[in-house]
Parts: sequence; C-alpha cells; structure tokens
Amino acid sequence: MVSRLSCWLLAALILTLGSTLSAVAEETNSSRKRTWKTVADLSPQERQKLDLATDTPRHPQVPYLPAEPYPFTPPYTAEEMGYRLMEFTFYPRWSAVFARAFSSISTQGVLLNPGSTTNFLAYHSSATGVGAELALKPGEEIYRYLSQRTAPAAAEGSQRLSIRYRTGKEFIKKEERFRYSQAKRRVRHDVPRRRQGKIPNMAFTPDDTYGRDAWEFSWRILGLDTLYQTVRFPNTRPSVMLRNGQTGQFQERRTAELKLMGDSYQYYTAEGGVRCYVVEAQARPEWLPNYYVPRLLFWLEEHSFFPLRIEKYGPDGNLGYIEVRLAEVFNSALGERGYGSLFTVYWDIADDLLSYFVNDSHRVTAWKPQEVALFFSPDFMRRQWYLDSSVKTQAQVSSPDLFFLRPTLEEEKFPEERLLHIPPEVVASIQAQEAAGRLVFEVSEQGR
Repeated sequence: MVSRLSCWLLAALILTLGSTLSAVAEETNSSRKRTWKTVADLSPQERQKLDLATDTPRHPQVPYLPAEPYPFTPPYTAEEMGYRLMEFTFYPRWSAVFARAFSSISTQGVLLNPGSTTNFLAYHSSATGVGAELALKPGEEIYRYLSQRTAPAAAEGSQRLSIRYRTGKEFIKKEERFRYSQAKRRVRHDVPRRRQGKIPNMAFTPDDTYGRDAWEFSWRILGLDTLYQTVRFPNTRPSVMLRNGQTGQFQERRTAELKLMGDSYQYYTAEGGVRCYVVEAQARPEWLPNYYVPRLLFWLEEHSFFPLRIEKYGPDGNLGYIEVRLAEVFNSALGERGYGSLFTVYWDIADDLLSYFVNDSHRVTAWKPQEVALFFSPDFMRRQWYLDSSVKTQAQVSSPDLFFLRPTLEEEKFPEERLLHIPPEVVASIQAQEAAGRLVFEVSEQGR
C-alpha cells in the first residue's frame, strides 16, 4: 500500500510541478533575452578572439603540445583554452595555506562524510602554474600537499600527504599518497587512486580533483554564453561566515550578494552576468581509452578561462554530472591566473548525490626549502604537529536544510549539443526543490 501510494504521489508531483515550472521557465525566458550563441551566431567582433582551426602547428620536441608558447595570445584555439583551463584545478596553482569544509547529502537528507581540514600546499619550484608544469619532464614532481583533519572529532588528527607528478604517455602516475591514522598511530603508503573511480559517498572522482590534462582531449568551441548563477544557496541560508586568510578575521557574507567571479571582477554585464566561452572536450582514445566521461562541456570565463560550469557526459552521450563554482581572487599578484574556487558543488545526476567544498581562510605562502623537507614528508605526520592551528573555517553545512541546491540544468542552451535524459524521480526532486527554494527530501515530505 505504501509503495503504491508513493508511486502515485511521485507521478502527481511530476505532472503538477512540471506544468508550473514550464510556465516559470517561459516567463524567465521572455523577461531575459537569450543568453547563448553558437559559433555561427557570433558577430565578427566576437570571432576576432577565436581561432576555429583544429589542425594547428605542433611543438617541435613535444608533439602533443601546441607550437605557440604558453600562455598563448589571441586569437585562441579551443585547444589553447583547454590549456588555460588547466590553471584552475581543485588545488591552487601556487604555494598556500587554506581551510576546507566539505560533505555530501543523500536523497533522504543525510549528511555524508562531513568534515573540515587545514591544508598546506608547497610547489616544487617557485615558478608555478601550467607554464611551469609543461616545462617539467614526465615523472618530475609538481607539488606536495599536506592535509590535516580538524573535523569531525573522530577524525581529528588524521593526516594525508600527496605528491603530485607531471604525467605523460609513458609515465601515467599522477599522485603518490601517504596517510596517517591517529587511531593506529602509523603512516600507510596508499595505493594510487583510480582516476575514474568514484570516491565513496562523494559526487566526484579523483580526476575531478587532479584536474584534467588538456593533451588527453580534442577540443572544439561551441559558442558563447552568459551565466547569471552557478552555485545556489537555499532560502534557509541567507548568510555564510568566511575568513580572510590574510587578516584572520571572520566576515558574515550575504549569500544573495556573492558574485560568480568575486567583487573585484571588472567585466560583469549590466545584469550581473559573466560571459563565457563554451568549449567541448572529447577524450582521445589513445590517451584515455574507455574513459568514464568521454565528453565534457566547459563554461570558461572569457578573460581568465576560469571554469564556472562543467558538464560531464557518459558513454551513452547523456549528461551524467554537473560541477559549478563561485570564484574568488586568492592570489592577486598573478592577475587573471590568481582566481580560485571559493565554493564548488558537484552533482551526480543518476544517483542524485550532491557534494560541496568550500576553500576558506586562504593565504599565499612562500615555503623555505628546509620547511618543505621537514613538513612535507611522511615522517612528519607521526609527530602530529599542527603547522598552523589558526587556519579555520566556519562555512560548513551544519544541517541538511542548509545544503546547496542542485545546479540548474539550463535545458534551453545548445539543444543540439546536449542530451539530457533525467530520471523521473530526479525530475520530481528538482521540481520540489524549485518550488520550496531548498532541498526537499523524500523521507521528510512523506512524514508530514
């Protein structure tokens, strides 16, 4: 009886809210002009910055790299945009200290893997960024990353050390990992993670955190689009507490006032939007055979190429994952390269699993060679020293009703390029979310 009633309620919800949301979408589209353009629709002025050629000169020593020296100059090819995109990975492209808060949420409204860490990042060379990485040989070290758990209480004191390497056709190991368990009081040399393997209770894979190497994909420009929202807060969370890593002061920020590229960004449209190149990446079978997301779409801010939205399509061609970001200038000395992701939300659509990360309390740091040798080693973790206990965050999601909303599907954009077959039960959850302004959970709704 309960099962039949649940099915009937689900069908009724889809029909009722489906018509409501269609009307809302119609009203929104009529009140705001179409935001996207295909390449064929671009004006001559918009085309001036683009090189649509797919067969471009190659590097004389490294044939999988473009011949033009990084960071390239306009007009940009899609491939060059892919290399510029590499600047903005899960980890900053410079030595730093920062706090991180994270968790996932199930469809029943259960917070999964909630926690926070203090993080220390040391690059192998003072020359950082993609240009420095491309100058390395495959197998050479890029950076070392030490993470110390600060929450939950049961995990406090646990640590992880990662050593990241430059990869190539012959050297494919991206990372070496060491983990210290306070309970066992020992350091373990972990088996390298499978790049495509799902992280338990999280809506992303290791490749989403490593960042993808541009040479493993073929690239194509789809057009231009203007984004007005990416990461979305529920109406139950009007403010969030963030910490300035330079001054150490906490500041309460209104979530409705958080901007896509931060307050200092100079190129917002009159309506507060951010113009983006929309670029396709297809996995090259000679580099990534049977890749779990053989096709990705990136919305890249048109000046820095910071990715504000990433869509990942499965082997069946259907949209499987969405990642959205809110950016902030973390390293002003680097100009447009100094952006980092303040908030990131991942959505595994089939499982309807959401995960978030907040990078808070960020401080650019210049490590001395002797500090790197001492602190960023497996042996250091046994000492259980906290390098900087002042680096904290209060930006955690403390209860399910405060969790981030699912990203918008943007169904109307580039319809010939995007296959969106969303499971009916997920459609119902989306519609309930939009009507309520917050996540709506099956258990809580049936219990009313």
